[in-house]
Amino acid sequence: MCNPLGQASFLNRENTDLNIIIGLCIGHDLLFTEHSKAPVTTLVVKDRVLAHNPLGAIYSKYYQNKFSSEK
Repeated sequence: MCNPLGQASFLNRENTDLNIIIGLCIGHDLLFTEHSKAPVTTLVVKDRVLAHNPLGAIYSKYYQNKFSSEK
């Protein structure tokens, strides 16, 4: 279960220097960022196009072939 406020609270108690978001949906990443005391950067965001699995495109043969520079 996603709990961005709880995650931010936990990391605030741990005094992290930087929080990197991977896989939170848009609304939850905004809540997390708002409540985090440390700076936050987003590496990967969920999206509906890839069924909430954006990293699937990196590992999928379909997308590898689609974006490959070798034709």
